Order: sequence, then structure tokens, then C-alpha cells
Amino acid sequence: MGQTLHPENRRYKPSLKKAQFSCTFMQRTIQTFLFLFLVLMHKPGAAQVADIDTDRVIRAAAQQLERYLALNPDTTRYPRSLKADGTILTVQADDWTSGFFAGNLWYLYQLTGDKKWIPSAMSFTTGLESQKTNTGTHDLGFMLYNSYGHAYQISRNAAYKDILLAGAGSLTSRYNPRVGAIRSWDRKQWHFPVIVDNLMNLEYLFWATQASGDSLFHKTAVSHADTDLKYRFRTDYSSWHVLEFDERSGSLMARKTHQGLADESCWARGQAWAIYGYTVLYRYTKDLRYLRAAVNAANLFLSYTGRIPDHIPYWDFNALPGPATPRDASAAAVASSALFELSKYIHKEKYRDKATALLKSLCSPVYFVAPRAKHCFLLQHSTGHKPGGTEIDVPLVYADYYFLEAIYRYKTY
Repeated sequence: MGQTLHPENRRYKPSLKKAQFSCTFMQRTIQTFLFLFLVLMHKPGAAQVADIDTDRVIRAAAQQLERYLALNPDTTRYPRSLKADGTILTVQADDWTSGFFAGNLWYLYQLTGDKKWIPSAMSFTTGLESQKTNTGTHDLGFMLYNSYGHAYQISRNAAYKDILLAGAGSLTSRYNPRVGAIRSWDRKQWHFPVIVDNLMNLEYLFWATQASGDSLFHKTAVSHADTDLKYRFRTDYSSWHVLEFDERSGSLMARKTHQGLADESCWARGQAWAIYGYTVLYRYTKDLRYLRAAVNAANLFLSYTGRIPDHIPYWDFNALPGPATPRDASAAAVASSALFELSKYIHKEKYRDKATALLKSLCSPVYFVAPRAKHCFLLQHSTGHKPGGTEIDVPLVYADYYFLEAIYRYKTY
């Protein structure tokens, strides 16, 4: 079951009441109606949120990216993080993070209204077209929808729509009907892994059905979500990172936390992916099961981060807190963006305030590096894969993407 937790690492004990949706049919029915009543009776109100100087943040972000564009004209290389020597780590189009930088440029256009960002955003987007036929990854939502998705939304160029639909077809090719899910990694040490990150690619498939009229994309996304929901969460709604299936029988073989402290622990960014993923699932389906999952995952995340003065989680909820333990600003950025959307559906004041508190900390000098840094990134103190010894306490391009998305949602929701 993975490494044994140090006794001190057990000090985090979630205080949430355990979900009891599986007792009897009558109990489940009553709980469903109560939850539906709560949603229907929820009335939006004016949330009491602290002010964030978004104009200052956007100006500083623009300075960072302008500097990078001036010094790095190669639009076939995509910034991902920093190397040990402080230089920028760039990747090719087939890296799972390749689409985020173009997405950051598109968000700067949306946040500023300045058309000067469009040529650069388009240049870094165009280099990703080759990935529309890539059937070897589940990350096409990150790669194509976060780049071409923005490009199509803004321009309505039919060529971008065709690229996106081709990519959605490549993504659905990884679906296994026996498992009822889309395969994540093709690594030899795994049988049929389904990671929590994969929830983030389902929005792409829902869009594809809306854009094409082909219901297969929607059905694939819902099947994946239902399989995920069956096994993803513990009784306290903390999440496992990896669900391992037998691809021949479709049965669950194991649940692991590959990028966390141990199989039994809760990886911070994985929990944030779950909040975001199930919130988007509710947006497209209005299925209350997904809303319940988003709410419970969010409450678990907030129960933990509420005990931290600046609310930015350590990389794993069971890691021993302290100066030597890395934080994960990327998890906070993903969660903040997700909570802004969740606040549109339920508990507006609560979730908007919590999203704003996370965002306010991310905008502080502790985490927001612009315009001091001599690189293109906006946030520092993120953690990519600590057990693998990579990208620990560094900037990450996807942290910046969800940070800018959270800024956009703060301003527009």
C-alpha cells in the first residue's frame, strides 16, 4: 500500500461528517431531495470578499510575458518551469503542459482587451496542431482545449473547430468500454490507470458534443465520470490519485497516490483537480451526484487549508507542516478557480469568499513573483512531483494558467 506515514504526519484529521449515501434506498432518496432543496432554495447574495488589486496583478503579469516573448522568439518551444540553474525549462508540443502558455496569452487578451496579445497567442497555439492526432495521451484537454479552445471561442474560426474535434476523437480513442473510462498513462508499470487529473479533460468532450452534435463525446465523458465517482473518494471525500483497473475484466485492482506522500494520503493538487472536475461535470449535466462530489471535495480541501494561516496547502495533506515542507501554489490556483465556479451553483458567499482568500494569498509578494523575476512565470512555490524528485518549490506554467483563470473569474463572476 505504499510507504508508511510518519506518526507526526497523521496529525491532519478531517473533521467532515462521513457521507452516508449508501445506507438504504430511503435514506439515499431523502438525502437527494434534501440536497436538491438546498440547491433550489439557494439565493445569490452579495458576497463579503476582500478587495484584490487585479489591475496591478494583470499589469505585472503582462510585463512578465512581454519580457519572455521579446527574448524567446521560438514558438515551437513552450515554457514549463525552471531548471536547477534558474534557466527556463521549455518543452515540445507533445508535453502535457504545452497548451498552458498559449492559454495564458489568451487570458491576458481577455483580461486586458488589448489585441496586441492575439498574434503571440495564435503563434503559440498553432504549433500545437500536430497533437490533434496524438492518441498516446489523455492530456489533450490541457494541450488543445486550453489553447485552441480559447482561440476558437474568441475567433470562431472554423479551422480551429476542426482541429479541436479531431483532437477530441483522438482522446475518445483511449476509452475502454469494459472499464468505462479513458486510460491515463501508457506506462509499463501500470495496467489501466485512471488518474484524477483526467477529470480535467472531460470539459473538452462535452464541448465537442455541443460543437458537433455527436453525442458519443458526451456519453464517453459521463461514463468516465461515473466510473471515477464510484472509486475516487475515501469516506471523508479525500481522493486517491490513481485508480488501477484490469483492462480485460474492467474490475478495480488498486487505488494509489503516485504523486503524494503515500497511497493513504491526500495529494493536494489531486484534491483540487477533483473539485474542479466535478464542478465542470455538474455544469454540463446538472447531475446532483457530481455537485455533491464537488461540494464534499471542496469542503475537505477547505477544512485542511483553513488551518494554514495563508491558506496555501502543503504539497500533501499528510505531509508534516513546516518551513522545510514544500507548498503547492498550483493546487491553490486550481482550487480557487474551481471554487469561483462552484459558488455560482451553491453556497455563493461561502465559496466565493474562500476562493478569494486563496487568490489574495497567491497575489501576495510571497507567491506572486512578477515583476521581479527574470523569467516568464507568475507564481512561485509550486510542487510538481515530489516523490519523483522533480519540480519541487518552483514556478509551473499550469499554476499560472489557473491563477489567471481565477483572476478572470474574480473579475467577471
